[in-house]
Formats: sequence, C-alpha cells, structure tokens
Amino acid sequence: MMGTVEEVDQATRDAILAVEDTRRRALVDGDLDALDAIFDDALIHIHAPGLVHTKAMLLEHVGTRRAYLAVERGELSIRRIGDVAIVVGPITNHLRNPDGSTRLQTGTVTQVLRLAGDGAWRFVNFQLTPTGEEIWGALPSERAAAAGEDAA
Repeated sequence: MMGTVEEVDQATRDAILAVEDTRRRALVDGDLDALDAIFDDALIHIHAPGLVHTKAMLLEHVGTRRAYLAVERGELSIRRIGDVAIVVGPITNHLRNPDGSTRLQTGTVTQVLRLAGDGAWRFVNFQLTPTGEEIWGALPSERAAAAGEDAA
C-alpha cells in the first residue's frame, strides 16, 4: 500500500518547485546536463499534440530543436503519495517553430516526480493538455463557487 494522498509540506513544495524551475531554465537554455540530472531514466514526456518521448528522445528534442524560448507556470497543486509527487497546474510555453516564427502553447500540465534514493526529486512523467474549447461551460458547483455561494 502506497499511503494516502496528501498536500505536501512547505519544504517538499519548495524542493519540487526548485526542480521545476531548473526544468524550465534548462529547456530554454538547452542545458542537457541539467535536464539529464532531473529526469528519471524512466521518464515519459507527452507533448501537447500527443507526441510521446522517452528521456533520451526528449533530450535529443531539446538539444536539436531548441524550441523553448520561455516557460511560464501558474499556481501549482502539489500532492504526495509516499515517495511520489503529483504536480498539476497551468503552463504557457513560448516556442520557436521550424520556420523561425514563434507561437504560444497554453494548457494544463500533470507532472509526476519520484523521490530517488539520493534524496533528489526526479520527473518520471509529464503530460501537457492544451487549452481548448469548453463547449459545456461551468458546472453548477463552479458557478456557485464563482458567485461565492455554498454549492451543497
């Protein structure tokens, strides 16, 4: 049994946010050594269009394409189950296209990290779901919360 799902304490939150900051900087800088250190060998990275990369493929992608110009994150939810942390929150990637033009990719990311034997948090999974059209609109509970009402 893995344990219960719980919000992380401040020290764990700070450690995971530091690893995420390293990831963001290293993507922009093309720092493959930094990425290699924070990516678990079992990493699976799912890009917004559904392209799946292993750790080796993602490092090759970053090194050869140099697509990341900036990576912005919003408020992140970080929960923990034993030695596994799940990070969920918004992302905006400023990207270079193959033709030299630029674009924004916005969405919500789910990241999974594990606490390794050396005490370092490493990414084992990443999935970006791009922002899309919401045809259903807000749920009744979401409308109530936005209006400051009790949805119960």
